[in-house]
Amino acid sequence: MNITIEDAARVALIGVGATAAMDLWLALLRLLGVPTLDFAMIGRWVGHWRRGAILHGAIGKAAPVKGELALGWLVHYATGVAFAALLVAIFGVAWTRTPTLMPALGVGVATVAAPWLLMQPAMGAGIASSKTAAPARNRARSLANHAVFGLGLYLSALLLAWISR
Repeated sequence: MNITIEDAARVALIGVGATAAMDLWLALLRLLGVPTLDFAMIGRWVGHWRRGAILHGAIGKAAPVKGELALGWLVHYATGVAFAALLVAIFGVAWTRTPTLMPALGVGVATVAAPWLLMQPAMGAGIASSKTAAPARNRARSLANHAVFGLGLYLSALLLAWISR
């Protein structure tokens, strides 16, 4: 399969748009008083990788890393683009021109595996938030956040398809 520059740009824009949709959702939650992830903690976690520290008992207690907030946001958006690329790898580049909801929503929901099985355990929260004070609530929030990301994948692709006609 040959991927053109246009196809790669579509994937990147869809990933950025979906991540921005998730960020709007998280901003709404914060306005409603619901605690959300501090992206500086993602930056701190990734920033410690160069020192060989991938697993932490509690990332909030790890030494701060210079530029951790910016790094966290960069990783957040890069991950969104990577997940958009996963969607296109599974369903084909044609999906970006005629997007449908279910593939985007399915991939969005499936991406919750990344925080549940990788990020949360590595940052000290346990598998699927098992070491937090309210694991079920935190799992539900993560699942909802990633469903919103999936919806964002669809809406971003739909908007891009409409604009590019």
